[in-house]
Amino acid sequence: MSLQAQFDQAMADSKNLPERPDNMTLLKIYALFKQGSTGDVEGSRPGFTDMVGRAKYDAWANLKGTSKEDAQQQYIDLIEELKG
Repeated sequence: MSLQAQFDQAMADSKNLPERPDNMTLLKIYALFKQGSTGDVEGSRPGFTDMVGRAKYDAWANLKGTSKEDAQQQYIDLIEELKG
């Protein structure tokens, strides 16, 4: 199975995890997904009134420079770990 196919399967699996991950893990899932599907973060950082948007942006920005393939593999590994 190709890396992209595994990534797509992990995206589907992420919607059916046995329990909801904590907020830090959710941020990591989001950031790895965005890096693996879009690449480096774009746009400006949300203002201080948008706490959720700001946290998501920061999590994604921390992965800047990570290749799409590496981010996809990390995403796949994390979802597999969470599936139990």
